[in-house]
Amino acid sequence: MSSTPARRKRGRVGAAFAEVANWSSRMAGRAGTFLLAVGLIAVWAISGPIFGYSDTWQLVINTGTTIITFLMVFLIQNSQNRDSAAIQVKLDELIRVSEVHNSIIGIEHLTEEELEHLRTTCEQRARSSARRIEAIQHKAASAAEKATQ
Repeated sequence: MSSTPARRKRGRVGAAFAEVANWSSRMAGRAGTFLLAVGLIAVWAISGPIFGYSDTWQLVINTGTTIITFLMVFLIQNSQNRDSAAIQVKLDELIRVSEVHNSIIGIEHLTEEELEHLRTTCEQRARSSARRIEAIQHKAASAAEKATQ
């Protein structure tokens, strides 16, 4: 795959966005940021009588919260997408190096119906395995009991 100028530019823009999104996500999740937001709202509320609870006074908080909410939706979605992709890669790698069938890798691309069928099949296998383990444990307990008599 060649690295065209457009692709390199998209890569730089994407990397810059990821960096800003990471930083914003870290900052947004801090207690200090929450306290700052509470402080700003308190200042706004206290300033209400000064501005006579005017439409402009109300518009300031409405506009500010709308803009912040709008931008945070994209930052949160970006953060969630990256987290999900990273977890998926880790799970795929664990599956790849384990005794589990590699056919499980990539199931996140299946339809809802296919995933439901796979989940049901896995649950049936788990119940079957649990019954076998229970039977083995029962046999072992019986053998241990006979051995102590």
